[in-house]
Amino acid sequence: MKKNILLIGGSTGIGFEIAKKLYKDDHIFIASRNKGDSEELEITHLEFDVLKDDISSLDLPEKLDGLVYCPGSINLKPFKMLKTKDFEEEMQLNFFGLINVVNALIPKLKEADKASLVFFSTVAVKVGMPFHTSVAAAKGAVEGFAKSLAAEYAPNLRVNVIAPSLTDTPLAQKLLNNDKKKEKMSDRHPLKRVGTTNDIASIATFLLSDDSSWMTGQIIGVDGGLSTLNIS
Repeated sequence: MKKNILLIGGSTGIGFEIAKKLYKDDHIFIASRNKGDSEELEITHLEFDVLKDDISSLDLPEKLDGLVYCPGSINLKPFKMLKTKDFEEEMQLNFFGLINVVNALIPKLKEADKASLVFFSTVAVKVGMPFHTSVAAAKGAVEGFAKSLAAEYAPNLRVNVIAPSLTDTPLAQKLLNNDKKKEKMSDRHPLKRVGTTNDIASIATFLLSDDSSWMTGQIIGVDGGLSTLNIS
């Protein structure tokens, strides 16, 4: 039986790669500001801005088997250059947007048989990195929320978080826009390359599938070994 999977912000990058992997076997709904690359697929696109709109207003099925929250940011600046509003903006997009979506969709998720929720964090929560204070703070909130949510709604819902390192997506374009930058970033990782959308989407689709039915409350590092290996 086909599952109903909702991707928030899945029209490009990792979200679009997830949709490509799933749309032939499941009913995929993408809620994002624009269709982006998703026009290529046989999916339902719903116009939605996570910072402005109420997800309850969208025409969604009564039952959701999976939810993936994709919106994120890469705002890398020295702490002394950041203002309180920068932290607030990071939290609004990465955390409070997620809270609003999950809160509104809990009834639909509970209609499914052990729905799977997949959120995104960053390797910078586990490994302290310069210039990551705002994004690490916001994603750290996501990790804490996910673990508590998983405990509260077990066994009815499964909640897991993927914590990638730098991945080659439109969001990371400024960090990877020439060969020298790509080589430098690749060398930081034990596996000597940055991530691809396929790397991350493969884990996400696994977490949405029944193959991961005994997994919940996990923070999964998909980071080329950066968070656990020191090869210098």
